[in-house]
Amino acid sequence: MVDYAVLNTGRKMPLIGLGTWKSESGKVKEAVQYALDAGYRHIDCAAVYGNEAEIGEALQEKLGPDKREEVFVTSKLWNTLHHPEDVEPALLKTLGALKLDYLDLYLIHWPHAFQRGDTFFPKSEDGALLYDHIDYKETWRAMEKLVEKGLVRAIGLSNFNSRQIDDVITIATIKPAVLQVECHPYLAQTELLAHCRARGLVMTAYSPLGSPDRAWKHPDEPVLLEEPFIKKLAEKYGKSPAQVILRWQVQRGVVTIPKSVTESRILQNIQVFDFTLADEEMQTMGSMNKNWRYIVPMITVDGKSVPRDAGHPHYPFNEPY
Repeated sequence: MVDYAVLNTGRKMPLIGLGTWKSESGKVKEAVQYALDAGYRHIDCAAVYGNEAEIGEALQEKLGPDKREEVFVTSKLWNTLHHPEDVEPALLKTLGALKLDYLDLYLIHWPHAFQRGDTFFPKSEDGALLYDHIDYKETWRAMEKLVEKGLVRAIGLSNFNSRQIDDVITIATIKPAVLQVECHPYLAQTELLAHCRARGLVMTAYSPLGSPDRAWKHPDEPVLLEEPFIKKLAEKYGKSPAQVILRWQVQRGVVTIPKSVTESRILQNIQVFDFTLADEEMQTMGSMNKNWRYIVPMITVDGKSVPRDAGHPHYPFNEPY
């Protein structure tokens, strides 16, 4: 059974990777080491997660220079570093932390930029986020230079919408290889997936299990892992609801990066290549879509909860997909 997607560069990207967002220091190193022992060959990182140095220690101890080629490592350029002259220094900092000579994939984390500087979330005195309005196409041209220098093997986008993807493609000499977005049965991203396929991009799903450990969970939100049909399939196949959801993505050819620091779950999340969902089961899971986003940074304005960055001209979620 195929356990990888093929990028437009010809490189293979494992369909299941270990996500490291919200993996706290002190735990993430062991999680990465355990994942590598369990057979993972894909680790997803980002500078803003604040844990790349610890991930670097894990990679160094487990891989050594002779095994580097075996593991696919992704990281992401943060919003404060979109100016072209900031892109290579940002990558070099990430490579230094991860103790690597190159990345397999480097993504622009979000299409909208924050004010330049060393603070991840720059704010004014009244607590409002400070934005920058640089065009992400300028950032993309700087990303291309990283490929030309051999510092990254492939480049891509994260949290971009369909129009923004096309906008980048119009100026690209190196086309984006991957789009990483929130994706799960409640946010199936069917149109966006078709859009990516037509343009040669592989999709990666983050928060594939509905991110049940988020700090800002709302008591009224739907709980993906409690979905009756998914629980029924789990019983039928002798798997967990999480494994059924990950299998659905694998069968759609979507790369998926479940995050965990728990050994039993890390192991369970990669054990999805020994069963196959029937076509009608795949369709039923796809029809659960509610366009429900779990991962939208929110703020309170006049007593109402609103998307924090929705006023930025490059904010991606004002479009249908």
